[in-house]
Amino acid sequence: MSILVDERTKVLVAGITGRQGAFHTQQMLEFGTRVVCGVAPGRGGREVSGVPVFETAEDAVDKRGATAAVLFVPATAVRDSACEAIDAGLSPVVIIAEHVPVHDAMDVMAFAAARGAVVIGPNTYGICTPGGKAKLGIPPGRIFHPGPVGVVARSGTLSYEIVASLTEDGLGQSTVVGMGGDPVVGLGFVEALKRFAKDEETRAVVLVGEIGGTAEEEAAEFIKGMDRPVVAYLAGATAPPGRRMGHAGAIVERGRGSFQSKRHALEAAGVAVAEMPWDVAPLVRAALLRGSGGA
Repeated sequence: MSILVDERTKVLVAGITGRQGAFHTQQMLEFGTRVVCGVAPGRGGREVSGVPVFETAEDAVDKRGATAAVLFVPATAVRDSACEAIDAGLSPVVIIAEHVPVHDAMDVMAFAAARGAVVIGPNTYGICTPGGKAKLGIPPGRIFHPGPVGVVARSGTLSYEIVASLTEDGLGQSTVVGMGGDPVVGLGFVEALKRFAKDEETRAVVLVGEIGGTAEEEAAEFIKGMDRPVVAYLAGATAPPGRRMGHAGAIVERGRGSFQSKRHALEAAGVAVAEMPWDVAPLVRAALLRGSGGA
């Protein structure tokens, strides 16, 4: 099975006529995603890779029955575009752009919460359910393979490396979710873990975290009550305290969000924490063998 998106998901692409929107629309279609419409104000009536373009999300939903959205719009346009998609009833709404103003992101999350919509991102690679079911975003489709391992991550490149190693080790994925690396994001670790915990075919979960914030510590509290194994990798072991490293959210302040505090919390919850990205797959395989009664 999967969480949030599958072969039934009908996708709207906002910013579909732009260079990135057009390129990734084609990539998503080739993966097998049901991209049914696009939105680009002033460009309604056109087609991109055979996908019809509309002026507004409301019109696109009315005409094509879209159920989810992925946004390839500039950071300054995210607030309006995301709220328009949410107002049209779309969920999840995936926000690819980075450098989204914090107050804009806060407005989007508040609006989504009021409407019961799921937002993924901003500053995310998106979400992928392998097996040609659905890919909303920019990850390379070739690295994914269907299977029993759910993945939720803050880092894109680490996700790709870990997913590729899982696939090479014969461990396919149920759904792979990129939370995004900004201080304010939509779907978090706990929300994703809750969904994986309800998915009968997800037998193990990989959590890819990094320094900054307290999301991993909060996830550890939830993991204590999970009935399936979780394996984690944490980036930022050697990052100097007080210095922002990469993602806008990856900053340690006043002793909170450090590598040591996150690792301690996760290990106390029974999570196996990998030393290196390529150690994740063997740890997952070992956890699955223990769960099935193997040696």
